[in-house]
Amino acid sequence: MAQYVMLLWENPSAFVDASPAEMQAVIQEYVAWRQRMGAAGKVTGGLKLTDDGGKRLKGGTVQDGPYAEAHEVIGGLFQIDATDYADAVAVASSCPHLRNGWIELREVEPT
Repeated sequence: MAQYVMLLWENPSAFVDASPAEMQAVIQEYVAWRQRMGAAGKVTGGLKLTDDGGKRLKGGTVQDGPYAEAHEVIGGLFQIDATDYADAVAVASSCPHLRNGWIELREVEPT
C-alpha cells in the first residue's frame, strides 16, 4: 500500500459570502467524507490549515504570505493509503473539496 497526500487548493474568497449555516453544511460534508474514507482504510490523516497566511521562506528571507488577495492557496491536506495512483485518484475524486477548489495528489516517498 502506498501513501499519498492530497493538497487542497482553493480560492481564499470562495466562502466570503457564505452564511454560518452554509459553512456548517460544507464542514459536515467533509466530516462525513473523511469518516467514510477512514472506515474504508483510505484516509489516514488530515489537517485544515489556518487562514492567517503563514510565512514564506525563500532565499534567506522570511515573508508574510500567501496574501488574502492570492488567487489560490493550500487550505488543508489529507493523507491517504492507496494501492496505486488510480486508486488514489478514485479516493480524491470523491472528496467534496472538488466542488470549490482543486486537489494536487502526490505520492509520498517510501522511507
